[in-house]
Amino acid sequence: MSSTNLDQVEVLPSALPGLSRTVLCVDDETSILSAMKRLFRPCGYRVLTAESGAAALVLFETETIDLIISDMRMPEMSGAELLAQVRVRWPHVTRLLLTGYADVSSTIAAINDGQIHRYLTKPWQDSEILLTVKEAFDRMSLLDEKNRLEALSVRQHEELKALNGTLEQKVEERTAELAKVNDRLKKNYFNSIKSFSSLIELRGGELMGHARKVADLSRRLAKAMNLDDVQAHEVFIAALMHDIGHIGLSDAILAKPVSKLNPEEAARYRLHPIFGEQALLGLDDMQPVASLLRSHHERHDGRGFPDGLKENAIPLGARILAVVDAYEDLQSGHFITEKLSAHEARTMIGRGRGTQFDPVTIDAFLALFAKPAAPPTNRPLKLRTDELKPGMVLAQDFLSAEGVLLLSADHG
Repeated sequence: MSSTNLDQVEVLPSALPGLSRTVLCVDDETSILSAMKRLFRPCGYRVLTAESGAAALVLFETETIDLIISDMRMPEMSGAELLAQVRVRWPHVTRLLLTGYADVSSTIAAINDGQIHRYLTKPWQDSEILLTVKEAFDRMSLLDEKNRLEALSVRQHEELKALNGTLEQKVEERTAELAKVNDRLKKNYFNSIKSFSSLIELRGGELMGHARKVADLSRRLAKAMNLDDVQAHEVFIAALMHDIGHIGLSDAILAKPVSKLNPEEAARYRLHPIFGEQALLGLDDMQPVASLLRSHHERHDGRGFPDGLKENAIPLGARILAVVDAYEDLQSGHFITEKLSAHEARTMIGRGRGTQFDPVTIDAFLALFAKPAAPPTNRPLKLRTDELKPGMVLAQDFLSAEGVLLLSADHG
């Protein structure tokens, strides 16, 4: 009668790496099985035994087995038949066959049907069978590691695909966040310039609001002359800041029309474009604006100040500022004691074509007033403070009675 035997062998410290491996020995001779258990005891393997092929199949149903060593000649089911079934049902198990020299034909059948890893002859050499089993387990370990790495690679690939699937969205969201921050910084920077401009004019008395008028009209003229958005913006900023050099002038000079200054005062007044440029040179973003401030009192005929530039040597933005600044100054009484009307100021400006002012700029300037301006597409509403509601946005700057900027346009 066949029987089964489960034997957990003693584990030696040197054999710890083999603890996870299980060997099934199948032979109808108990002495052979005992010999195999003694042989594998120092290796630390878990050893199961079965005295028939049927008993071995029962063990496969309940145990995790890594390697089977089966004798060829057994009653009822040969080793070749057993290993053939193992190959079909448990293909991952390494299969070894013990055979005698007289079993050549059966061995060939086992090789063909059972696809055994190796066959060993009886009587075996202990060193040979131990080496064969070790090599088989080493190969299993390599295959396990290969499978682990492949599974890891597949999992990481899927994770990467998932990450890539959301990466574009995350980049777009982050870009949108950065764009909002950048827009807010630009807006704050621009509002700071407008606030600083209005503070400069606090010294100017009747000139309060002059810079904003010059800035708005200069931007219109720059657009009419086909300057791009960057250049038009530089002209607008330069117009807001064009009188920053007045900080270096005395109250007595600022209180007089330019035509009433004595020679000493006039010489000091002619320095204010240089003062304005110097005030902005320390700011990288203000370099183009600083050059416009320096040159906005140059004349087309070369008789201006501070450098005596003429014609196209004068930056186009400065030529625009020169025309618009003079136009507003004539209306405010800054040039002469008498304040001119807008029409009178344009007439006098036109007389300076080709001498004080660039002809092309003068022509474009006068063309702005040749036809009425188009009405705004979105007409602003004038409301009392108690009529304001959340979500409303200022259509224009909100100034104090003294002309100081309190809230900027687009403020919500």
